[in-house]
Amino acid sequence: MKLLHLLSAVEPRRVQGSLEIEISDIAIDSRQVQAGYVFIALPGTQVDGHQFIPKAIEQGAVAIVYQSGYTPETNDAVTFIEMESTESAVGPLAHQFFGSPTDKLDLVGVTGTNGKTTIATLLFKMFRGFGYKCGLVSTVCNYIDDEAIATDHTTPDPITLNRLLGRMADEGCRFAFMEVSSHSVAQQRIGGLKFKGGIFTNLTRDHLDYHKTIEAYRDAKKAFFDSLSPESFVVTNADDRNGMFMVQNTKAQVRTYSQRTMADFRARILEESFDGMDLQIDGRDISVQFIGRFNISNLLAVYGTAICLGKRPEDVLLQLSTLHPVNGRFETIHSTDGKIAIVDYAHTPDALDNVLSTINEIMRKPQRCITVCGAGGNRDKGKRPLMAQSAVRASDRVIITSDNPRFEDPQAIINDMLAGLTSAEDKAKVISIADRREAIRTAVALAQPGDVILIAGKGHEDYQEIQGIKHHFDDHEVVREAFGL
Repeated sequence: MKLLHLLSAVEPRRVQGSLEIEISDIAIDSRQVQAGYVFIALPGTQVDGHQFIPKAIEQGAVAIVYQSGYTPETNDAVTFIEMESTESAVGPLAHQFFGSPTDKLDLVGVTGTNGKTTIATLLFKMFRGFGYKCGLVSTVCNYIDDEAIATDHTTPDPITLNRLLGRMADEGCRFAFMEVSSHSVAQQRIGGLKFKGGIFTNLTRDHLDYHKTIEAYRDAKKAFFDSLSPESFVVTNADDRNGMFMVQNTKAQVRTYSQRTMADFRARILEESFDGMDLQIDGRDISVQFIGRFNISNLLAVYGTAICLGKRPEDVLLQLSTLHPVNGRFETIHSTDGKIAIVDYAHTPDALDNVLSTINEIMRKPQRCITVCGAGGNRDKGKRPLMAQSAVRASDRVIITSDNPRFEDPQAIINDMLAGLTSAEDKAKVISIADRREAIRTAVALAQPGDVILIAGKGHEDYQEIQGIKHHFDDHEVVREAFGL
C-alpha cells in the first residue's frame, strides 16, 4: 500500500516527505518495527511512544506519525506526519491498512458491565448454527470461524483488532461479534470501525481504578452508542436504569428488551431448576439450558439482535434452545453424592448479587449456599467490602479467599473485604483462607448432599496472577478433584 492511500483515512496537520513510498505494515510498538513500516507514536499512560521514534527509524520505519506538540528530528529518508491526536488516528489508519474490514462484515458490539461475553459468544454460536462463517472478539478467546486465537484484552489495541477483523473478512466471515470494553472506547481502540449494531446489557460499579467515577465509566459506555450511524441498530436493556440514557443521543434505530416492562422483546420464566429454564419469549414457549434472571436478559439481547440482523423469531428460538452456557458463566458441576458446584465469573458486587439471587430462587430447604469468593489485586479497592457484603447477605456460609492478587498481598485484599462486615452475625458466617485451592476444598468438605457451592470470580480463567506471573489454576479442575470426579 502506498502511504498516500493509507493517509486518505485521516486528516494530517502536516506532512514532510514523500507520500508515494510503499509501506509494508504499521505498528504502535517500536519493538515490532521492521523495514517499510509506519510507526505511530502514542502518548501513552505509562511511557510516551515519541521517545522511541529514533529506534523505530533505526529498525527500518519509512514513515512516522506523531502528535502535535512534539517536534521530531527529521530525516530525509523518512516521511513525518503530524496529527492533532495520534490516539484518534491509529484506529482509522489501522482500518484502512487492513482493507476496511467492517465494510465487508456486519459487526455487532456488546457493551455493559455484565453479560458481554455471554451475549457475544452466543451470537457467534447462533449465527454459525445458521450456517454463516463468523468471527468473535471476546474476553475468553477470539475466533475466526472455528480457529481459536488467544486473547489478553477484552478489546485488543486498534492494530491487533483490525488485523484480526481483516483476516475475518478475507476468510469469508459474514458476521463478527465483539465485546466493547469501556477502556476501548475511552482509548479510542474502536476508532474507524463501522458497527452494524450495538447492544447495551447493564451498568454497575466496575473499573473505577481506571475511570475514577461511575459517571465517567457510564459516559465511556454511552460514547459507543453516540458514535453509531443511522444505518445501524441498538438493542438496549429497558430493565436497567441506564438503558434508555445510553441511547438518548444515538442516531441508530433503537429496540428494547425487558422482563418487567413494555418493550420490543419480552420474556418471562415459566419454570426453573439447576438444569435450565422454561421461558416464554414474545408469546412463544421455549426450554433453554441456562439459569437465572440475568441470563434471561442475556438471551433476550441475543434474540433481539438476531431479529435485527434479519432472522425469523421461530428460527432464532430454535437456535436458542440448542445453546449451552459459556465457559465459566454459571456452569454447574454435580458430585456423585448430590452436591452442586457453580463456577461463575462474577467479580463485581452486582454480578455476585445476580448469581446468588438466582441460586436462592431455585434452592429449597434444607439446601444451603456456600460461597467462595475474593477480589482482584491492583484494581478498584472500593468494591472489596461490597463484594463481602453481597456474599454474606445471600449465603449461609462464606469463604473469602484469593482471586488474582497480582502485585498485592492476598491477605491485605481479604482484610479489605472483611472490613465491610460489621455485625457479629455476618462475621460468624465467614472464614478466610488465602489459598484458593484450600478454600474450595474446605467449601466442598462443609457441604452436605443437596447444598450449592458457588465459586465466584474467575470463571473461565485457568490461571492465578501472582507477582506478575500467571500460575496454572482452574476452578473447574479443583472442584472436580475435590468431588472425586
